Amino acid sequence: MKAQNYANHKRMHPLFHYVLSLLIFALIVAAMFELVNSLKAGEDLLPAVLFLLITLIVIVVFLLLRSYPLKAQDRAIRAEENLRHYVLTGKLLDASLTPGQIAALRFASDAEFPALAEKAAAERLAPDAVKKQIRDWRADHERI
Repeated sequence: MKAQNYANHKRMHPLFHYVLSLLIFALIVAAMFELVNSLKAGEDLLPAVLFLLITLIVIVVFLLLRSYPLKAQDRAIRAEENLRHYVLTGKLLDASLTPGQIAALRFASDAEFPALAEKAAAERLAPDAVKKQIRDWRADHERI
């Protein structure tokens, strides 16, 4: 497996991020097209409105399908990194660190992790800025 670093650490799941996204976009276009055609033709609007409502339900499910697992992963990452920080320093992570900062810190090696965690909290670094500060990258191949 290729060594992970800042430039290549982002991962996409093609079936979800590309195929399903495009299919949902096509569904939105089709639902709007059907509603406009029904309005122009003076036809019964119930099927077109139902189609639009089902499309909205699919969009909500699509968004939740991604957000719930990410929230669970964020909780796991917070616990793992808190434990790692405790093992390395004898203290828990600074409570002011955001979930995004903690997720970014997971890429830091053990040698730079405590100092970078302290700097991220003190300077309120954005997650991307935290990642850019990492010199010795610790790969995370599990998260998508």
